[in-house]
Amino acid sequence: EIGGLVGRVLLALLVVRIVSRQKLIRVFQVPGLFVMPVVFGIAATTSLDLLYPGMFLAGLLTVAQFSFWGNYLPRMYPVHLRGTGESFAMNVGGRLVGTCFAWVSATLAITADRAYAPTKLALVAAAVGASVYLVGLIASFWLPEPSREELPE
Repeated sequence: EIGGLVGRVLLALLVVRIVSRQKLIRVFQVPGLFVMPVVFGIAATTSLDLLYPGMFLAGLLTVAQFSFWGNYLPRMYPVHLRGTGESFAMNVGGRLVGTCFAWVSATLAITADRAYAPTKLALVAAAVGASVYLVGLIASFWLPEPSREELPE
């Protein structure tokens, strides 16, 4: 939770410095491509001491992206659609599609050897997390930028 709070503050500081929304979201996605596999694939299976700061970093990078949408989406929808458009994007994308990945991880981690199950689940979670970050990074190249008139000086 503290990592997420720091991620929100860091995003707020970067919003005024990085004008391009594509570049801003990538500040959190590119490190996440490395942090997610290391935290969930290595630290979660080998060292609790490494897992604690790793969870901080994973929370920072993930919650900052959630906060990004609150800053970005209202500028992308016309005024009469802002509430509906933002709610649809967050609830369908974040809650409906995102929650399905818990099932994907559990399904991919099914193993006959029950002693190995927690390690396999951690490795699958690392792969799923990195894959989601990779898809987000690729999709960020198609994010439309707000018009210059809408950006504060």
